[in-house]
Amino acid sequence: MTITHQNLSTLPDNLPQPIDDGATNHLMGLEVPPILLQSTDGQEVCLTEISQSQRTVIYCYPMTGKPGDELPKGWEEIPGARGCTPQSCSFRDSHHELLSLNTVVFGLSTQTTESQQEATQRLHLPFLLLSDSQLVFANTLNLPTFEINGVVFIKRLTIILYQGKIIKVFYPVFPPDKNAHEVITWLS
Repeated sequence: MTITHQNLSTLPDNLPQPIDDGATNHLMGLEVPPILLQSTDGQEVCLTEISQSQRTVIYCYPMTGKPGDELPKGWEEIPGARGCTPQSCSFRDSHHELLSLNTVVFGLSTQTTESQQEATQRLHLPFLLLSDSQLVFANTLNLPTFEINGVVFIKRLTIILYQGKIIKVFYPVFPPDKNAHEVITWLS
């Protein structure tokens, strides 16, 4: 199945809803170690350092599809897999409001920086995407993941850090295009 920009940006009516399997229950209050992640601006980012002075939102997503490329077989049927583009666009559209709340935003996936750079440009994202292609962040925090065709993806969740600790976890995130609004409501 070839996907187009139009159907990447919208969510189907029959999107399967993920359930809370308890896979993030251990995260609240957890101190995040200083892990360096490659960002779409070519720099390395340490979320622990950034969160010392301001609240830091990290929305973790499985994969941003690229128009013209095929999604992995069965992607549409996996609860929580579909919706990365609408989620990113909702954070893009809410970015000014998040900044006004003294909050910085990052997207994070296991995709390569090069793939994320394409998505950043195509979607006009005003914030950085971080690559955890080596699964260092995911494995260190024991984040929930799933695998298709030997590729590991992080399940959709959003973490808020402050002073190096996780102060809020949104999981499961559904529908993904409403996540930014949920985060703003909580931060307010």
